[in-house]
Amino acid sequence: MRLKSRAGRPSRKRRLIIPIFIPHEGCPHQCVFCNQTDITGQNSLPALTEVSETIAQYLSTWRGEGPREVAFYGGSFTGLSDNLQRDFLETAYAFIQRGEINAVRVSTRPDYISHEKVKLLREYGVGTVELGVQSMDDGVLGLSGRGHTAGDTVRAVELLRTAGLTIGLQMMPGLPGDTRETILATAREIVSLRPDFVRVYPTLVIKNTPLEKLYRRGDYCPWLLESMVEVCREVMSLFDNARIPV
Repeated sequence: MRLKSRAGRPSRKRRLIIPIFIPHEGCPHQCVFCNQTDITGQNSLPALTEVSETIAQYLSTWRGEGPREVAFYGGSFTGLSDNLQRDFLETAYAFIQRGEINAVRVSTRPDYISHEKVKLLREYGVGTVELGVQSMDDGVLGLSGRGHTAGDTVRAVELLRTAGLTIGLQMMPGLPGDTRETILATAREIVSLRPDFVRVYPTLVIKNTPLEKLYRRGDYCPWLLESMVEVCREVMSLFDNARIPV
């Protein structure tokens, strides 16, 4: 009898996601929690040759049979210039044309989605867009320096769904101004948007960020681990009941 994973499928069917980091690029704001340079260990855009080499390196060691994707993370991809987006997408698309990868995914901001931007993504094999929603409470978004509103998220999801793209929504419980009530309200609103999957990133205080300064001044108090685990348990329950993968 062949053993399977807890999800009921052989582990070799797992998806390969090849991450390409574009730290802070395309981001018009400094969010209080963010320092992509420290998080990713990169301080500049990768060269196109580096992107190709990274993809090839991952593929050379992959022995699974699941789908293979290139993912542009770490910045707001659709905030890059059109020429730069095309350069990155064309580099990844060459692997699609050779049958070596199946699709591309990008991470971006809700307010940087438009008909024109979606058309460009579709042209080069992008199948999934992850939106950095973080919260559906405009007060929390304002205190966190996000520069977009909950309404921007709703509009972006509508555009992406109309285009037939897979939609991932990211939320970040524990931001400045967050309470149990605002976090659960965000989760419920995300459920109402019916994304294909969600990511939940509890807020951490990272060095060299505005949030660190707020923390050291006593203007931000990080959540206790036990409290965050409890509210995330409730968030997970909401997504599980709605059958939305996390």
